[in-house]
Amino acid sequence: MRQGGEPRRGHAHDGELGAAVARAQEGDEAAFAVAYRLVQPGLLGYLRGLVGDDAEDVASDAWLEIARDLARFKGDGAGFRGWSATIARHRALDHLRRQKVRPRSSALEQDVLDLPGAYNTYDQALESISTEHALELVRGLPRDQAEAVLLRVVVGLDAPAAARVLGKRPGAVRTAAYRGLKRLAKQLGVEGVTDDGPRTLGESK
Repeated sequence: MRQGGEPRRGHAHDGELGAAVARAQEGDEAAFAVAYRLVQPGLLGYLRGLVGDDAEDVASDAWLEIARDLARFKGDGAGFRGWSATIARHRALDHLRRQKVRPRSSALEQDVLDLPGAYNTYDQALESISTEHALELVRGLPRDQAEAVLLRVVVGLDAPAAARVLGKRPGAVRTAAYRGLKRLAKQLGVEGVTDDGPRTLGESK
């Protein structure tokens, strides 16, 4: 649990991932395969939310770039998830531009938000969001909300890491993720998504 009662969407395997990436940077192909296995499911879910059925192709392009530039990466397992998501996002946006398709624009974001208790929206939407139906619903969200939800819940980044991927402030990402998850939870018929027990949450450190 993080400041303000916000759950951290980290991964239990980030230690293993960091070690695999370090070995892969030394030329260990088996270690790169481990890193791929740990990162690909979340990355593919993120891309499905952005480009739909073309996610596999975009992911392949992203992994080619990840492999090419791996020696330049510096960081731990969580950092590698964020770095990989940034590359995947760039490839997805390139893909959308080529198709002349733009995700919908969002309304003006706010940086300070009253959030409900920590176990309401995030935890209740988490189980459903991995389904194809949920990903289709995510694609129908405004772009800022869709990307924030995918990065926070599917890829597993915390707000500062997701903010770096999107080039925004952590508070703006938190706002977008909350709005998107609340809307998604309602569409999925999740019970108990309420505004009771608000917590004021500003920029993260």
